[in-house]
Amino acid sequence: MAESGTVVIGGGLAGISAALRLADGGRRVVLIEKRPRLGGAAFSFNRAGLSVDNGQHVFLRCCEAYQGLLRRIGALDRVRLQSHLDIPVLRADGKSARLSRIPGLPAPAHLGAALSRYKLLRPTDRAKVIRGAMALRFLDPADRSLDSRTFGEFLRAHGQNDNTIEAMWAIVATATLNLPPDDASLALAAKVFRTGLLDHAPASDLGYAAAPLGELHSVLAGKALEASGVEVLTDLGVDSVADGVVTAGDRRWHADDVVLALPHQQAFEVVPQLEQTGAKNAADLGNSPIVNIHVIYDRKVMDLEFAAAVSSPVQWIFDRTDSSGLHGLHPGGQYLAVTVSSADAIIDVPSRTLQEQFIDALAALLPAASRATVLDSFVTRERRATFRQAAGSWALRPSTSAGPAGIWLAGAWTDTGWPDTMESAVRSGIAAAEAALRLSGCRTTSFADRLGAA
Repeated sequence: MAESGTVVIGGGLAGISAALRLADGGRRVVLIEKRPRLGGAAFSFNRAGLSVDNGQHVFLRCCEAYQGLLRRIGALDRVRLQSHLDIPVLRADGKSARLSRIPGLPAPAHLGAALSRYKLLRPTDRAKVIRGAMALRFLDPADRSLDSRTFGEFLRAHGQNDNTIEAMWAIVATATLNLPPDDASLALAAKVFRTGLLDHAPASDLGYAAAPLGELHSVLAGKALEASGVEVLTDLGVDSVADGVVTAGDRRWHADDVVLALPHQQAFEVVPQLEQTGAKNAADLGNSPIVNIHVIYDRKVMDLEFAAAVSSPVQWIFDRTDSSGLHGLHPGGQYLAVTVSSADAIIDVPSRTLQEQFIDALAALLPAASRATVLDSFVTRERRATFRQAAGSWALRPSTSAGPAGIWLAGAWTDTGWPDTMESAVRSGIAAAEAALRLSGCRTTSFADRLGAA
């Protein structure tokens, strides 16, 4: 039997955001997700009694849409947001420093204050970073011509060297763009550094989940969708979308609208007609992988909640002891998760080899780790963690309305103006829902109003 309504395909952050906005606009909504849970690429799974996040997903205070979604689903108390940016940075030779802004100082003075105490760079190199930051502050992230250049090219043209790029710029750029500066789009780097670090000092404050991602993005999101009247169907893959009919197994919907909230490869598989639309170039976006190495020790080896690392295979370390439930299994133990972005070089390296390499690397960064016993270690891989955010990628990202008639595109890969992040995913879902509501004559609101209402 055919059913009618607005169908959202994909239960990641984009699909969840679209479904909630459509329901708030009075639409009858069905959300279909082929996996047994919601959350998309930001999820948790159970491993031997531990709740394990597939990756370490962080956000900044400037990520207003993502925080609006957390508020909407009742999850704000499950995240921590720094009162001011403070990133410990470790190096294997025992030296360490902090990227920490002084509260009360306006941008860009807060950057100078942070750099003045950053001991991993010589004073001459700190001055070079300030020179590069001032040049970056004059770039317009909306200037599409910037996308033809790489971030590394720009940095070197403005006095940066290998030391400043590795010990300063790459800490943020590689983590947010999932590419090294020498490959990443200058336009996207300008967005990250202008919006997140240079324009408003508090915008850079870092946030992260204090509970398993599955609790936020699947359990609480599912409850919010149900309370809004959205019918959520998991473990159900969509076979086709054609002529307004969505087919999934033996069920069919005559959809008034479809929001296609899938990663770009999957979107083309479900709707091959995208090849004949303005979205066709998105097939060339490619992917960048992320690898996480998880290590469980018999004792506490790191006093920090998280840290970045330089001159090490390790890029970022997160303490996931509390959120994973480790203390219920190994009282006194500690669970550290290492994140390696732009992981092309190690994505196919055997897990045992990676475990040995990164356990040694952690011991070099954390002296206490060399004296501890490793109780367990394992590796998680996201081969398609983000689209490849290289120079030239902007022209490949479609607008939400670039698909076939009646099909709205959502996902962090669409042209949101943001990198492939949780913020971009949420913004894309809201944009797709707003487009569908606007076409049917429903009242829509400004983006700021939507966040306030959330």
